[in-house]
Amino acid sequence: MTKQGFPKTSRLLNASQFGPVFRQTDIRVSTSNLLILARLTGEPARLGIVVAKKHIRLAVQRNRIKRLIRESFRIRRQEFATMDLVVLARPKLDELTNQQVCSQLNQLFDRLIAKFVQQAK
Repeated sequence: MTKQGFPKTSRLLNASQFGPVFRQTDIRVSTSNLLILARLTGEPARLGIVVAKKHIRLAVQRNRIKRLIRESFRIRRQEFATMDLVVLARPKLDELTNQQVCSQLNQLFDRLIAKFVQQAK
């Protein structure tokens, strides 16, 4: 059984780690509520989350969304072998239920992996 934790080594923590993903995006997938940017690296997958107060006013909602994103990534981390991912929340994401957010995340992760496989060919 593989470990499915979410240690600090699996997180993008500061601007110097987020910067390369924003500047050199290799893969980009989005919906009206979420945007995922990915940069291919030679290191294990890491996740960065951006949920702006400007888009989602209530801290409770921002924290709920971050928990859902972390959990979705944690479960599927092995599929993102060598990518740094940044997930950006867009306006109105807080109006969706947990199930709807998870569904959108899984659809985006599937599209991201498909684009990764297509680029690898």
